[in-house]
Amino acid sequence: MDSAQPAYFQAFFVFDRIKAMAATHPEWKTQQPYQAVLEGDMKTLAESGEKGLIELVMVTHAGMSSDEFADIVTNWLQTAKHPTLKKPYTELVFKPMLELLTYLRANDFKTFIVSGGGIEFMRPWVEGVYGIPPEQVVGSSIVTKFEMQDGKPVLIREAKLNFIDDKAGKPVGINQHIGRRPIFAFGNSDGDLQMLQWTTLAGEGKRFAGIVHHTDGEREFAYDKDFHMGRLYKALVEAKTNGWTVVDMKKEWKVVYP
Repeated sequence: MDSAQPAYFQAFFVFDRIKAMAATHPEWKTQQPYQAVLEGDMKTLAESGEKGLIELVMVTHAGMSSDEFADIVTNWLQTAKHPTLKKPYTELVFKPMLELLTYLRANDFKTFIVSGGGIEFMRPWVEGVYGIPPEQVVGSSIVTKFEMQDGKPVLIREAKLNFIDDKAGKPVGINQHIGRRPIFAFGNSDGDLQMLQWTTLAGEGKRFAGIVHHTDGEREFAYDKDFHMGRLYKALVEAKTNGWTVVDMKKEWKVVYP
């Protein structure tokens, strides 16, 4: 993994799960995209594209109950650390964003997380980190079905995509889960563009859209239009046209992490 460009935390979870499961899957040593993960070959993994990533997600996220998956995520977070920043993932949250969330809630705003990440990956830990309860998390999901097992009801996670909460999916996810249009939204990539448009261009009254521009290669990462994951270009262009606030991390944040 190129230390100058980040990956989503959930991707590191997927990689660690593949390594933990590899002992019972000897075929993965010569089978892509698993071989690339086991060998740390990010170039080959990137070449597998969205199809390869979805395959890895299904193998590591499905075939268990929702409760079992939540336990796996919780246990992973207790020991896992970012490979280059060397900090627990729950500490790699932005202090200014935590302060903003606290300020908004103190002024009677209801705050939500709307992410391309998995909704059940985020729900076990976001309340302790962000102060946002699980019912106020909107994210991507896989198909879940109800079953009775040994006389007990369980929700089983199947290896099928249900919903992708990214790009044009974000306004749809907001409408499905929340049922209200936001009046205040922050993003940091082109995956947030439609959410920012939905918040500011379709609604009436005073509205706010903000973008965090990752410009600090020393304290965090510096990337925008030339990065394939979390690319930020179209939203920056529209920010100028629509009067959205752009926050330059390097210039404007005295502290990045708590």
